[in-house]
Amino acid sequence: MIHYKSKAEIELMRESSLLVSDTLALLASYIKPGVTTLALDKIAEEFILGHGAKASFKGYNGFPYTCCISVNDAVVHGFPGKNELKDGDIVSVDVGVFKNGFHGDSAYTFAVGEITPELKQLLRVTKESLYKGIEKAIHGNRTGDIAFAIQEYTEKQHGYGVVRDLVGHGLGRHLHEEPQVPNFGKRGTGAKLKEGMVIAIEPMINLGTKDVYHDKDGWTIRTADGKPAAHYEHDVAIQRGKADILSSFVKIEAAEKANANLCSDYALQDPVL
Repeated sequence: MIHYKSKAEIELMRESSLLVSDTLALLASYIKPGVTTLALDKIAEEFILGHGAKASFKGYNGFPYTCCISVNDAVVHGFPGKNELKDGDIVSVDVGVFKNGFHGDSAYTFAVGEITPELKQLLRVTKESLYKGIEKAIHGNRTGDIAFAIQEYTEKQHGYGVVRDLVGHGLGRHLHEEPQVPNFGKRGTGAKLKEGMVIAIEPMINLGTKDVYHDKDGWTIRTADGKPAAHYEHDVAIQRGKADILSSFVKIEAAEKANANLCSDYALQDPVL
């Protein structure tokens, strides 16, 4: 059953979604070689609680952390841990918050230090595919139109693997609602998009094969060939003519750029003797 939202409810959802964006922007300023993903998780939890919200993921079906933090070949649902991030890693951070009766849910994949040109392209193409999907998220279209746009760009044009086992979803008073929003499929198929629907679109794109498997922790999804994966997610309200993106990457990208410049400036300093 699809739950439609009023304009007032969508504004409440925007507040939740933007709090997720602010959380990711905060984490962007901390992501660098030597930082543990568990430390990032604690920073996120304190920030969310400090803004009068709850972490949507913590306790959800037994998930024990605030964030899903997935490094390199971990596609999604990774457990934060004590292992330190290394130069050249990529790390997806997926965060949800519950505030004013509604969830927000967004994800962003970060570069740790200096990454290879191959990984830079994977991140760029995956992020671009998210917006290509969003272009199709309008009243009168179907979920298959979103799916086709993402698959066509990432798989057909760039040769990446589009994960089939996991999909985007409706969002609202529940973290996961109908309809499912896959990243692969045919145009003109799937649930019809109508004003009042809010969906989370989240391409999960692998550098190599589309195939994945569950790690022994029962949560982390990894690529079958061990190659890296990227993941970006926006919350989108369906309307006529143009989708309304409730979450935002603006502060995240600004913090990411500032962090990169800071690391670069530090690297240029004379070593301490």
